[in-house]
Amino acid sequence: MTLHPQPLAPALAAAEAAGRTTVRLDLDGVRGKAELMRRCGDALRLPEWVGGNWDALADALRDLSWLPVAAEGRLVAVTGWRGYAGARPAEWETFVEVLEEAVDFWRERGPGPGLAVVLAEPEPEPGPGGGPESGRGPAAGAPPRTPRLKRRRG
Repeated sequence: MTLHPQPLAPALAAAEAAGRTTVRLDLDGVRGKAELMRRCGDALRLPEWVGGNWDALADALRDLSWLPVAAEGRLVAVTGWRGYAGARPAEWETFVEVLEEAVDFWRERGPGPGLAVVLAEPEPEPGPGGGPESGRGPAAGAPPRTPRLKRRRG
């Protein structure tokens, strides 16, 4: 699976039009694993049994029985992720691996509701300093690409 940054509104609108349940996971201001796990728990409405570790999150993303499902599956749109990716690159790599494994798990299950994840960018601000034409907006640079890890970090 490859995660590419996309503007949020079109991704959510397309997913909902295609019959997916959509969830927004906002990571703005997250600078550590504990806060990331809290945000995941809140956004995904994770059950209390899900602990604050990578394996528990991975297990939860393979279950998803508590998250409403539409005929075409679920979409998780991750926003505000660049600060966390920059502040904690090793944790970010592990988080991306967990997301990739979850998407692969649901894909391998075959036909039926699955899981998709997008790294979403804020909508560009019009005019100087905010739009892609300024060279400083989200379209100006590529996101950090995170390689697959051989094993998870604790």
